[in-house]
Formats: sequence, C-alpha cells, structure tokens
Amino acid sequence: MKSTTLTFRLGALLLLALFLIGCAAQVYSEKGAITTVILIRHADRDLGSDELNDKGKLRAKALVNALSHIEVDAIYSPNKKRNINTVRPLSRARDIKINVIETSDLAELIVKESSGKTSLWVGNTSNLDQIFARFGGAGTGPNIYGDLYILTLSHNKLEKLEKLRFGGSGSL
Repeated sequence: MKSTTLTFRLGALLLLALFLIGCAAQVYSEKGAITTVILIRHADRDLGSDELNDKGKLRAKALVNALSHIEVDAIYSPNKKRNINTVRPLSRARDIKINVIETSDLAELIVKESSGKTSLWVGNTSNLDQIFARFGGAGTGPNIYGDLYILTLSHNKLEKLEKLRFGGSGSL
C-alpha cells in the first residue's frame, strides 16, 4: 500500500513539474515592447552535405527580396556553413553582422538582445520546432525549405503569426 501511494505521489509530482516547465518555457517580449522574430530553415542542400546546392543558393538570394519590406535588426545562426550561407546575401545587402551562436537559450537571448526590434534565426529541423514553441507557436516550425515564419510578440503572448514562403513558386 505504501509503495503504491509513494509511486502515485512521485508520478503526480513529475506531472506537475513537467506542466510547470511547459508553462515557463514560453518566452515573449519585454513589457512595453513589441518584438518581431523571423524563423527560417537553412536553404536547400543535398543530403549529407553542409553546402547549399544550386537551388539553395538561389533561395538564399531570394531571401533578400522576400524581406525587402521588413527592417531586420539582427541575424542569428548556428555555426553551420549551410545556415550562414543562407543568410549571407541578406547580411551583405543590409550590412548586418551574422551572430553565430549555439541554440541553447536562443529564445531568451533574442528577447534580451533584440526586444522591441526584429531578429532573424536561420535554424535546422533539429531546433526550429523547439524555438517556435518557445515563442508561443503551436505545431511545427518552419521545417521546409522556403518556409518563413514571422512572429510578433508582446510581453505576454504571441500576437501574430504569418506563415509565408520564399524562393519558389507561390513565394514572396
């Protein structure tokens, strides 16, 4: 009987802890600021290669036009050649440094460094869903080549989500 009660209590505590972690996991803008975060996956590459293929190089160039109507204040990328090469044309066109960072605590970093501004994260399928969820997004992140998600964050919620495409037919 004691074993069953202890197991139940431990299970209940674990569920509560997971619930609290899930609630605390979302990151929004600082109070009084509207922050915009743009999430994209790196451009096309051949399986097993860290280099963009020809289609990927064209898509990277198309990103410049796709974001021509949006002021971008900061660009963030993991230290992967395909990611950096995806945003390099935008970086050069806008004269914005690419901030190469690790993906841990990325959401907090973006809000801390770019609250009230617009930042772009070029990610991978291994991190985009998690980062999207941290900003309050539901479902999958922009995991398909050419997906472009624009998230508008207030201090307590995801205010607006635009799911767009770039660099192909039916794209910006």
